[in-house]
Amino acid sequence: MTRVALYARYSDDKQSPASIEDQFLICREQAKREGWRIVSSYKDAAISGASVILRPGIQALLQDAQMGRFDVLLAEALDRVSRDQADVATLYKNLQFAGVKIVTLAEGEVSELHVGLKGTMNALFLKDLAKKTHRGLRGRVEKGKSGGGLCYGYDIVRRFSSEGEAVHGERTINDAEAEVVRQVFRQFASGLSPHAVACRLNEAGIAAPTGKLWTSTTIRGHSKRGTGLINNELYIGKLVWNRLRYIKNPQTGKRVSRINPQAEWIVTEVPHLRILDDELWQAAKARQEDIAIQYAGVIEATRSAHNAMNRTHRPRSLLSGLVYCGCCGGSYTLRGQGRFACSNHIDTRSCSNGHSIAREKLEARVLDGLRDRLMSAEVAAEAIRTCVEETNRFNRQRRATDIADRAELDKVLKAIKGLVTLATEGKGTRSLVDQLLELEAQEDAIRARLAAAPADVPDIHPNISEIYRRKVVRFAEALAHPEERQEAADALRALIERIVLTPGDKRGEVNAMLHGEFGTILEWLERRNSANADSAPDAFASGGPGMSVSVVAGTGFEPVTFRL
Repeated sequence: MTRVALYARYSDDKQSPASIEDQFLICREQAKREGWRIVSSYKDAAISGASVILRPGIQALLQDAQMGRFDVLLAEALDRVSRDQADVATLYKNLQFAGVKIVTLAEGEVSELHVGLKGTMNALFLKDLAKKTHRGLRGRVEKGKSGGGLCYGYDIVRRFSSEGEAVHGERTINDAEAEVVRQVFRQFASGLSPHAVACRLNEAGIAAPTGKLWTSTTIRGHSKRGTGLINNELYIGKLVWNRLRYIKNPQTGKRVSRINPQAEWIVTEVPHLRILDDELWQAAKARQEDIAIQYAGVIEATRSAHNAMNRTHRPRSLLSGLVYCGCCGGSYTLRGQGRFACSNHIDTRSCSNGHSIAREKLEARVLDGLRDRLMSAEVAAEAIRTCVEETNRFNRQRRATDIADRAELDKVLKAIKGLVTLATEGKGTRSLVDQLLELEAQEDAIRARLAAAPADVPDIHPNISEIYRRKVVRFAEALAHPEERQEAADALRALIERIVLTPGDKRGEVNAMLHGEFGTILEWLERRNSANADSAPDAFASGGPGMSVSVVAGTGFEPVTFRL
């Protein structure tokens, strides 16, 4: 029987989640008419069809297709799968390579012709939709209404028109927040830095626009992009729209902003939304220009030095994004002179942890700690014990399930044979056909489970302890070699969940606690050994003919914590 997988998607939060079930319902009906057996279903809720990169449902579907878990992908229409031309073509090629057909209720079996024509039509639909949305927002802005989100200092006006429809885009001044805006401008114009202004606001307990803490970037922003409090022209009664445009990065599927030519900006006078007078605004702008002139010389003097640094292509820090403060829970980031320091302490003064640590020193402590812990006798023994237990447990479960399924299959086959005998002798009742169909469906389900059952897990290699030790040594060597460092560093970053730094008892002392899972290192080594097996077979790449060794990969080690 043909195995079929269902896929459904709806675009955004404005659509009903019931759309997913509606799509599944009509797909199930089609599968029933075709006599197909549904083995799995995938969905993406409130996610755009413009890219498949960011959709977990479609990614899981592709993985299962490559593993041969279904023969047909069934969806309501091709635009439910993707509206992007390139994504549709790539998806079609991947599924075709996996031996999976795409069938939709709207197009039938999808071919290269559908991919070309429907992909073009869907791309044109998205482009046309973007133009119509842009045109509608422009009309709203030219009427003095907001074309985007809510700015700090304002509230949304919620009212209905005379026709009973909701009116969108109207704003009114929030008096309390407006006074904070004036305070920020006065302090900045008088000579305080954005960092100092942010610290004063945090000390006063005033919430930032995000509802969290103020930072210097919240205030200074980017002058050309119009971001940041001191660059918002709405505070002087000017609504500026279409300053930026957004383009999807084809590699990540995420949008990035680009500045439009100033001639394309739409500027509308909205005097009723003015918060600042011209004098205060001009004073802040003058201060901004003074800062730009003041640092222009410094930037020019250091430009050659920066270019020299860029030419060296300094390696990205192994631990960027993994280090956290043990006092406030915020992130530790690289600051001046290559030292990790608490961001909340530096940016907002909301944390008292002023301790920092050199990048080289922290990396050395982490790598030495991992090497010592991974190669210790206790860890090796735990790796072997866990691997043996998991293998035996998996084998017991598989055998028990297999025995139960085969016993149930024999029972169903006997029942089917009995009903067929009754029908042959003319002794069956009117419900005999329904019973027979139900039993045959049970038979199909059982046979499918037996066919999909995983293969036997190989026995544990007798030299597993030595294999484990050599893998750890190989990983340490890879981190020391520049040509392999980046790939090994990626495995290290996947291995480590976080590193928590807290001040020690002694002056200047920093304690480090590492949290993570060791199995990732061995998974990386396993993939690398497999890739290099043809050119340079490794003595410990495999445990024997036709058998791959995975010591603590996957469910091997539970997440662990230790001090460095």
